[in-house]
Amino acid sequence: MTAGASEATGMAAGASEATGSAAGASGAGAGAFVDLAVRAAGGGVVAASDETFAEKENLVSTAAATHAAHTFGHKGQIYDGWETRRRRAVPGGPGPMDPEGDDWAVIRLGLPGIVHRVVVDTAFFDGNHPVSAEIDVRWIEGHPSPDEVVDGPWEPLCGTDLQGDTAHTVEVEHPRAATHVRLRIHPDGGVARLRVLGEVLPDVRRWRGIGVDLASLAAGGRVVDASNRHYSPPENLLLPGSAAHMGEGWETRRRREGGFDWVDVALGVAGRVHQVVVDTTHFVGNAPGTVRLVALGGPGADREVELLPETAVQPDTEHWFGVPDGLDDDLVVDRVRVEVRPDGGFARLRLVGRPTVEAAAAAGMRRFGAMPAAVAEQVLLGCASAPDWAAAVVAGRPYADLEALVRAASAGILALDEKDLAAALAGHAPIGTPHDATGAREQAGVSSLGEAATRELADGNRAYEERFGHVYLVRAAGRSGEEMLALLRERLGHDPETEADVARAQLAEITALRIEALWTP
Repeated sequence: MTAGASEATGMAAGASEATGSAAGASGAGAGAFVDLAVRAAGGGVVAASDETFAEKENLVSTAAATHAAHTFGHKGQIYDGWETRRRRAVPGGPGPMDPEGDDWAVIRLGLPGIVHRVVVDTAFFDGNHPVSAEIDVRWIEGHPSPDEVVDGPWEPLCGTDLQGDTAHTVEVEHPRAATHVRLRIHPDGGVARLRVLGEVLPDVRRWRGIGVDLASLAAGGRVVDASNRHYSPPENLLLPGSAAHMGEGWETRRRREGGFDWVDVALGVAGRVHQVVVDTTHFVGNAPGTVRLVALGGPGADREVELLPETAVQPDTEHWFGVPDGLDDDLVVDRVRVEVRPDGGFARLRLVGRPTVEAAAAAGMRRFGAMPAAVAEQVLLGCASAPDWAAAVVAGRPYADLEALVRAASAGILALDEKDLAAALAGHAPIGTPHDATGAREQAGVSSLGEAATRELADGNRAYEERFGHVYLVRAAGRSGEEMLALLRERLGHDPETEADVARAQLAEITALRIEALWTP
């Protein structure tokens, strides 16, 4: 065996040094969570109050902290962690180095999710460790700048007193969803690692029009169990990117008693697998001879079905297996066992396919249900510009499924009073002159109109606004320009009360389609 194998790092290895478990999962219990913040999964430290002695980026390093005594740099002993300067009173006022204050570091989670457990590890910081630590969370959509993240608002999550050279595991009493966490230490000192363990909340909106690695950490995939993890953990198989060396994959001990090794993987979302990637890169003398994939149960099933027949693999090779290799891409699966014969290991596993509509919707609804209310309201306001309506729909969470959310949203739109209806209609552009890409897609049918009809549509829009005081609103998706123009002619003959009811109904249709589209890849 190579020396590097016994020094394996990776998301699971680094976290398990501090927690005893780092398997991915959606559920509680030992071994049920992934490290949402670890660098190997895309986590990063975006800002810190101070890093005089040791860099903030070390907090989320994948490997466990190390230490070499009497290794001094120009600022003192070199530490594998984050260390701030000693706080001292500042002449003339408290200032930024107020000894009564806190130092802090803000971490972007590579895997946004629900935080259940935090590990504050002061490994090798003994005498220069903080007295205590608090962790705060917040949820921010999109790609905010460091300044936008730091400014808050933050919500408290948990806290703990700290001892030197100790991994402090804190179970969160009230788990919260987060995209970012803030570590505050009092008053100053060093922390080697911060592990933020929890359930991944995949963003289904990112999957539109593309194939998805259904087993990836970003999709919520997790390792359930494995026959052996002697040299390196199977959780490494699901890490993003390529392995840099064999220790960043999964390697078992040598079998002497016959049989084979295996790893069970729960997909983040159920779906059909169109390509299986088994990457043995760096595994030269330790690659298995063959692999076989078996679907374990599935939606509504309690049986084992062969997904990929036993197939030979080569050392140090990225293998892509599809239908010509015997892959059953019609099978809907949510859990897969990978068998390696007789033993050995490989670097990465990818199960590329498409989620079922139902599974994608369920994942989207779970994320929507976990968001802070203010963020969830902003998501809905992108579908209909009615703040009171959005707040009421969000207050009705959790919803059993996407259909239940759409029903509640539609009922709320149909019940809008005159003021709220006007506010919602104000957020829509006239037919034929969309404000954004969403409107352009919905109104694509207008392009079928000829020059004369286009002029008639523009004139009709103006006449409609003069008569009713708001834009002509019609569910444009799936309709031709001729249909929308014919409906405009008809509705110009309505009285205001009748037209208000028609407008509400059209707004409800538009809103329902937009909500459904959010979580339909």
